[in-house]
Amino acid sequence: MRQGVLALLLFFYAAVVVADGKALHDKACMQCHATLVAGGGSGNAVYNKLESRITSFKRLQGQVASCVLAADVMWLPEEQR
Repeated sequence: MRQGVLALLLFFYAAVVVADGKALHDKACMQCHATLVAGGGSGNAVYNKLESRITSFKRLQGQVASCVLAADVMWLPEEQR
């Protein structure tokens, strides 16, 4: 019973974290990403470039840290994770 409750709590926590991350991403990242796409396409196109593909959590953290500086956003360290 305890494990089921714990699993349910973790599931809901993960859903909240993902929603918060998406909101931060959409607000701070998409405007910059759209400027990187030739022809003014969707900012989502930056995620499709094979040479830029993120393949590890450590590399994702490094990319987020770089983007936070480039976008001049004031994210808390826990928001960058």
